[in-house]
Amino acid sequence: MTLSRRHTRLASLWLTVVFALPACTPRPTPVASSATRASAGRVYVLTADDEALLDDLERRAFRYFDEQADARTGLVRDRARTDGTPHDATHRHVASVAASGFYLAGMCVAAQRGFLSPPEARARARTALTFLAERAPRVHGFFYHWMDVRDGTRVWDSEVSSIDSALALGGVLAVRGCFADDAEVVRRAGALYAAVDFPWMLRGEPALLSHGWRPESGFIAHRWDTYSEHALLSLLAVGAPTHAVSPSVWWRFRRDFVRYGGWRYLAGDSPLFIHQYSQAFVDFRGRRETRAPHVDYFANSVAATYAQRRFCLDQAARFPGWSEQVWGLSASDSARGYVAWGGPPAHPALDGSVVPSAVAGSLMFAPEITLPALRAQRARFGDRVYGRYGFVDAFHPTNGWASPDVVAISAGITLLSAENLRSGLVWRAVMANPELPRALNAVGLVPVAAARPQLGARAAFE
Repeated sequence: MTLSRRHTRLASLWLTVVFALPACTPRPTPVASSATRASAGRVYVLTADDEALLDDLERRAFRYFDEQADARTGLVRDRARTDGTPHDATHRHVASVAASGFYLAGMCVAAQRGFLSPPEARARARTALTFLAERAPRVHGFFYHWMDVRDGTRVWDSEVSSIDSALALGGVLAVRGCFADDAEVVRRAGALYAAVDFPWMLRGEPALLSHGWRPESGFIAHRWDTYSEHALLSLLAVGAPTHAVSPSVWWRFRRDFVRYGGWRYLAGDSPLFIHQYSQAFVDFRGRRETRAPHVDYFANSVAATYAQRRFCLDQAARFPGWSEQVWGLSASDSARGYVAWGGPPAHPALDGSVVPSAVAGSLMFAPEITLPALRAQRARFGDRVYGRYGFVDAFHPTNGWASPDVVAISAGITLLSAENLRSGLVWRAVMANPELPRALNAVGLVPVAAARPQLGARAAFE
């Protein structure tokens, strides 16, 4: 796992929170929906304390985008100091296009939760879409990974990134579904998606998308050939309205399984974000592959979350600060720089640091273990780890170190996962676009009853 990839970027099947609401209705009332969770034997019911925690967490995470987005372009700074003060000259004006996807989806959350008025959220969505469509540099419809937040100029000799473009498109489709009665939002969002030439990113290979392209050297050699955060990219490519690829792209990536702590699940690299980013946008609940190994990706992510908590508990003798409530590993800052660490298995750079967004990004999968962990980390470490934008990117529970920064995509996955847990809003907004359900069906990810009705509810795969 490389730095570029991260930025270019169960207890069981029966544990979830689900809601049945149209996209972007104000102030939701939770309603358990068995239709979205076949074999749902239990539903996690949020308490008043849970709601208060999530509301504060979401409010602070959205504040990052509110304050760190450029009002003229809608681009979002990749990182900011925890107190909101300007970053150093190297990072101050650097935007990540992936952050734009989280920002756009965040407009849906802001309109629903009252962080912004609905007219203001729509206006900001239009501004961001207009800039992406008319001024941001694109190559075959794909965006550069890093841009100047003020004008979209390419910075750091960055690549035209397939995964970062996909995350941006996730947000584009979220506002298209959420603000479906806004003709300009719908038109611009549809045009941005239609312009992406997914077959070009295959670089002549039948069904393996490249990580990206640089004008100086051409296509990046690495392809999306193992299980990773690229599920959204693959589905967007299959469902594309004008430049689609074959559904076979879904079946070309290698499926490697991990066993740990009684859990067996599909995994690639060990940071939890690979299980979270695509599923912040695409609702995989209740779907399973029609072909072997018949993976249920939502259940698989629940299993990965539980396995990581077990791993951290098993490492507590090595890292005494880790515990049942102080855990979480995903690519993040460290005292020695940025590290794409995770576990299991143990990444060689592990030093006992904890990454709160690893836990927060799994709120939508396992609230029964992630909510207590976030509550305890906030209470125990206080202002050192929890501030203006929510949790810092990472901290060490025993030696006093804490990252001075909040990273946009960490705030973004926190915001979207928390809202999906509370209301399913982002899932509904994205899935309201016909291309995504069509792509899921095309690759053979169908409702469980149609896929393998005889399999038990606890199995993530056969």
